Amino acid sequence: MAKKVIKVVQFGVGPVGAGIVRLAARKPGIRIVGAVDLLNVGRDLGEVAGVGRKLEVLIEKDAGAVLKRTRPDVVMHATGSVLKGVFPQLRTVIEAGVNIVSTCEEMSYPFRNQPSLSAKIDKLARKHGVTVMSTGVNPGFMMDAWPLAMTGVCQSVRKVKVARFQDATPRRLPFQKKIGAGLTVKEFKDLVKAGTIRHVGLTESIGMIAAGLGWELDKLTETIEPIVAKRTVKSQYLTVKAGQAAGVRQVGRGYRDGREVITLEFEACLGAKESYDAVTIDGTPPLAVVIEGGVHGDLATAAMIVNSVPRAVEAPSGLLTMKDLPLVCALPE
Repeated sequence: MAKKVIKVVQFGVGPVGAGIVRLAARKPGIRIVGAVDLLNVGRDLGEVAGVGRKLEVLIEKDAGAVLKRTRPDVVMHATGSVLKGVFPQLRTVIEAGVNIVSTCEEMSYPFRNQPSLSAKIDKLARKHGVTVMSTGVNPGFMMDAWPLAMTGVCQSVRKVKVARFQDATPRRLPFQKKIGAGLTVKEFKDLVKAGTIRHVGLTESIGMIAAGLGWELDKLTETIEPIVAKRTVKSQYLTVKAGQAAGVRQVGRGYRDGREVITLEFEACLGAKESYDAVTIDGTPPLAVVIEGGVHGDLATAAMIVNSVPRAVEAPSGLLTMKDLPLVCALPE
């Protein structure tokens, strides 16, 4: 018996959303039936997203109307990182009885940092019988789901360390701005205090790892510092002079019984000498894996969203995380 084609609506058609659309349009098991965004209203989604052909789906701004007319199985949501900010959008989708796979980093594991809002979303999702989840390259895989999966071959685990170092030169402009490239050191530090310069998701990833391993953490810390350029470096979009911030270094640490047991190091800057992703498990047996060249963030995020669509359909209702789902695999083309 042929599998049912999953109907999806794309909510948010910025750079990340467009990448999701380009991939989803290649998957025969997925049919895009609607699109929601405040920009490019009335234009064909395929043209806006760079699919290379029309999808015969027009972008609209009224999410409720789109959901009522198209009756999708899943909404692929990519509009923001802050859970409180996107909650009204999520509520509209949930109350329409539609499953959600989102890129919202704060929703990847929100139970520790935002317990009240998490409980509210979970209760609402259960009431309407839908799955709500967030994923992506990081958080969603590289610094949480991947190391957790590795611990499956360990008899015991004492410490988990993950490092994600990226040359941000080929990344999109919004990402380069998000890591503070081109700012003075003072501007960088001022925006850190304002909460606008940071990679969102480190503390969420720490929470997911700890929950997966059954660890109660005493304390969780996070530091954010600029990576200062020693020479002029350029991208397609920006020129960073020596002495300016070329990117960000963030370190998250989780402590158990007074001992540091989870360490997540994230660096992204223009002109980095190398990119790589690495996981080290201090356990029995000990494990160490390095992906040379690193994982392409934009491509991987689109893949995680699209490949998780069937899981959202199959999963029980409620607010779930990547540790709660069966293994996510690439969908056939």
